[in-house]
Amino acid sequence: MNSDSLKYVLREFVGRALPENRSRELSLPTDSGKVIGLCGVRRCGKTFLFFDTIRRLLAQGVDRRRIVYLNFEDDRLQPVQPAELDLVLRCLREVFPEAATGRLYLFLDEVQSAPGWDRWVRRLCDTEDVSVFVTGSSSRVLTRDLSSAMRGRSVTYEVFPLGFREFLAFRDLRHEPYNARSESRTRAAFEDYLRWGGFPEVVLAAPAMRPLILEEYASVMLHRDLVERNAIRNEALMHAFLRHCFRNTATLLSLSKLHRDFQSEGYEISKNTIFEYARMLEDAGLIFLLPRHEESVRKQARNPKKLHVIDPGLIGAFKAGAERDVGHKLETAVFLECRRRAREWHYHAGDGELDLCDAEDRLFINICWNLSDATTGKLALTLAGTGITPGEIDATTEHWNTLAGPTYFNHYISNDLPAFEKEYRAFITQLSASWPIQIPTSR
Repeated sequence: MNSDSLKYVLREFVGRALPENRSRELSLPTDSGKVIGLCGVRRCGKTFLFFDTIRRLLAQGVDRRRIVYLNFEDDRLQPVQPAELDLVLRCLREVFPEAATGRLYLFLDEVQSAPGWDRWVRRLCDTEDVSVFVTGSSSRVLTRDLSSAMRGRSVTYEVFPLGFREFLAFRDLRHEPYNARSESRTRAAFEDYLRWGGFPEVVLAAPAMRPLILEEYASVMLHRDLVERNAIRNEALMHAFLRHCFRNTATLLSLSKLHRDFQSEGYEISKNTIFEYARMLEDAGLIFLLPRHEESVRKQARNPKKLHVIDPGLIGAFKAGAERDVGHKLETAVFLECRRRAREWHYHAGDGELDLCDAEDRLFINICWNLSDATTGKLALTLAGTGITPGEIDATTEHWNTLAGPTYFNHYISNDLPAFEKEYRAFITQLSASWPIQIPTSR
């Protein structure tokens, strides 16, 4: 990074209009006294949260010349050496002398591309009147480096692709319960959400462009966030591993079994490499691995993990087909909605499987798209101990508020069983209007 290029970048930002963006549910504090970190998968909207925050600062009367936005993946700034980071404020004050005094606001995008950024940010906070905001596509690197450097003076927000409620807002749709036309539109939008996911650019794109954008995202995530960042030599194996994960969301993942499967396909790979690849995908924010609910940590480690991916739309980018297994996509969508609110989730397994439970054993969720003979066992498991049998399916709504012990939430979504229209309405309302999930009231 040289000073001339940096000055061009600084002046260019001040002179150009901010890109148009739609507001998200997450709003960043502007004067918290903390370094604000944003981590999340690439293209989920972190940069536009920056622009939204900058727009609010300008509305508060902050001089545009006191606001710095730098994307460290900008080729004009590469390569960045740790000693060169001090050029940022030096060049800013040379180009804009007005910034020599008063509070500055630094928005630093993709900081994992700037070695030594964490120590530099800490020194700025110790010696300058500055508010700092940083983003990174590696959750582990950002959280670890920021927390260790700032020692309690930072807050990190996890950013996801759009939830269904935000999806409706981006499509200018508003869900109105018990309005037939609104419910029909919302139902169609929900199926669209499961098909194409919640990446903001994809949601706003023309239908013909959506699969192309998702394929491009998948390629960039593979090469930039996995292969290049981790110096992976066996790109074909990493692609196969990534493809396996996205084609098998909402299923149990045994890394030991997957290791044997890859060996049978001719890949020369150690078991440690498979475990390391799984960690890399988690660090990049591409997958989540839920442990089995056990009191013993050793038992958790020995059992398979429940796999969920970051976005249902990306599944189609790995040649799984846009219509592939909508029930698993639904389960992943529900998990992501829960994950936005709490970090720790498990699955239950015993005589059968329970899709989601919280760490405190207070919330239990089973999810299926279409109640058929194949899923009746899941219903029987969830209703165990409630006095309801699978033969009483059409009457289950009357029992929601009378269950003793842990409450089991079931949202059975069906296109062909009218008896479950109430549950469908309750489910759509919860995803589009309110949280936490409440017990559906029988009507």
